Amino acid sequence: MAGIGFELKKLFRRKGLFASLRAYGYAGIICTGPMLLGVALQMGILLLCGWVGAERAQQDLLVCMITYTLLFSLTVTSFFSMPVTRYLADMLYEEREQAILPSFWGSSSLMLVLGCSLYGLFLLVSGATLLQGLLCLWLFAEMIVNWNGMSYLTAIKDYRGILCSFLAAIGLAFGLGLVLVVLLGFPVPEGMLFAVAMGYGLMMVWDVVLLYRYFPQSDESPWTFLKWVDEFLPLAFTGLCTNIGLFAHLVICWVGPVGVQVKGLFYGAPYYDVPALIAFLTILITSINFVVSVEVNFYPKYRDYYSLFNDGGVVGDIVTAEEEMLAVLNRELRFTALKQLFVTAAVLSLEGTLLDLLPLGFNDLMHGYFRTLCVGYGLYAVGNTILMILLYFTDYRGAVTAAAVFAVSASGFTALSMAFNTAFYGFGFLIGAALFYLVTLLRLDAFTANLPYRVLGQQPIVAETRAGRFTRLGLFLETRSASRAKHAAGEEREDE
Repeated sequence: MAGIGFELKKLFRRKGLFASLRAYGYAGIICTGPMLLGVALQMGILLLCGWVGAERAQQDLLVCMITYTLLFSLTVTSFFSMPVTRYLADMLYEEREQAILPSFWGSSSLMLVLGCSLYGLFLLVSGATLLQGLLCLWLFAEMIVNWNGMSYLTAIKDYRGILCSFLAAIGLAFGLGLVLVVLLGFPVPEGMLFAVAMGYGLMMVWDVVLLYRYFPQSDESPWTFLKWVDEFLPLAFTGLCTNIGLFAHLVICWVGPVGVQVKGLFYGAPYYDVPALIAFLTILITSINFVVSVEVNFYPKYRDYYSLFNDGGVVGDIVTAEEEMLAVLNRELRFTALKQLFVTAAVLSLEGTLLDLLPLGFNDLMHGYFRTLCVGYGLYAVGNTILMILLYFTDYRGAVTAAAVFAVSASGFTALSMAFNTAFYGFGFLIGAALFYLVTLLRLDAFTANLPYRVLGQQPIVAETRAGRFTRLGLFLETRSASRAKHAAGEEREDE
């Protein structure tokens, strides 16, 4: 979360309830903006469709299309998001801000080409109409840019602008959807898809404008970041495996006994998807708390500890700094787990009353899924917090191992649960999340037990540079760009 900590420290120095709420609000929007927007729009769409009396088949098709687009865009960007974030942090540390904006467009272009090609092929055979397919592809492209842009937006100090873009996107999507569907009588799937695409489009344009205000434009290569993908390939697989573990249980349930074929290749499991969507909201408090606690409390101790190694600190100071850092880390992780426990317990206590107030048609089976998935998402949230700490300590091997365990176990146990009664379907993800939490916790304990050796003894004696497929792809793209520029310059001279 490059850059956000400085602003949060200023906000938390101010006394009063509103200053604290403002700080937590900024952290929440920046960390979970597009995801929170997606969940809010999904819930709003369900409520709006129920209010206008839309047919159940139209509601299911709309939810499936938006869900497919969300998950596919997340999967594409999850592979590149962590290496791109590492590249951004390195450029900021080296004070090479001129290299950041080209990398944003380079990474976005690469993900757009790859993602739109694959998702476009799926839409061609999915059974969607031409208009529905084009709207889904348009929304997918916007989501790719928004997911990628969140890695860059954390370096911007204009948090009010980010918050305004988020609120404006929600307002435009709901307002336009209401006008198109209710007042003008547009078909529900097409009208709401267009409204959601316009909302995400406004957020994308607004955030890109913020990026251009902050980072300078330059002629540097937009493909340099690909070297970081090779250099930090475990980070790429960590992001991909975490994404698979988080969402694979949904896809498996779509093709299971509770799944229904909505249209063509669009499948859904409304009795499972809606509880999962609402249960996911219960982990937002942990995501926000992680950023606040790390940037405000843990990171200063972390920085002081590692600066002693770089600046020639004495052994006594290093030992004292390590003890202070680990004490703060243990305290913050314990508080994070307790806050998530309290939130989960409160939600489980009130869910029967609150969910029955919403016109979502919750039955006993859906209430059971919701309770199971709340516990599973809570364990995942705490485990993911520990995973981020492992990445802080550059334990990339431990992080990718834990993420792989999560992906395999959550997917495998969910698939295994398909052989049992439908009431047990959420337990596959719950078991996978519990294993994820245990593996990350044990790995962090083992890694920090002998931290000086990890810092000094496991570092390579000679600097290593990995030049793999992504580096070669970057060189190829740079060569092609240079040849095009040379050819264009030659044509200009001929015209003169």
